[in-house]
Amino acid sequence: MSERIYVFKRFERFWHWAQALLVIGMLVTGFEVHGTYRLLGFRQAVQWHTLGAWSLVALWVFALFWHLTTGEWRHYIPTFDRLLVMARFYGSGIFKGEPHPYKPTSSSKHNPLQRLTYLLLAAVVGPLIWGSGALYLFYGSWTAWGLTGFSLQGVATVHTAGAFLMLAFLITHVYMITTGPSLLSQLKAMVTGWEEMHEG
Repeated sequence: MSERIYVFKRFERFWHWAQALLVIGMLVTGFEVHGTYRLLGFRQAVQWHTLGAWSLVALWVFALFWHLTTGEWRHYIPTFDRLLVMARFYGSGIFKGEPHPYKPTSSSKHNPLQRLTYLLLAAVVGPLIWGSGALYLFYGSWTAWGLTGFSLQGVATVHTAGAFLMLAFLITHVYMITTGPSLLSQLKAMVTGWEEMHEG
């Protein structure tokens, strides 16, 4: 027996997929700027990377406004209630076929582990990437701003470390969508907005 719950609203789905495309694009162009491979050429990779960064900033401004005005920000408030239950499930229970201990609802979309992950992204990975990225972008203004204690190589290293953390999140995120009741059920929820809830 299953039940359908409308969990992800239209703007939320747009924001998710637009953000995913921009982040993937920035990872591809960023690693080329870093010198990992040659795909577009350095100058074009820098241009696309910068355009992606400003586009993501604009998207986040709209998303922040939407979350604040709709009250959707409440879904991201961290909680330690049942956090260990979720950690045990993802650490071992999922491999034994145990039922998922958390059932999302329209008023509580994310489980405690997801909430903590999103908080770490917002509080650690985001500032690491955006702070170092802004310094990288405005390198020519460092002297005027009195930022003589920084090195471009150090900033680039921090920015690349942030990119690897984002890549690790992306890989984990893609893996996690395959762990639902069927292979693509969670992917389908982020496309249609409807989550299929199965008994047991």
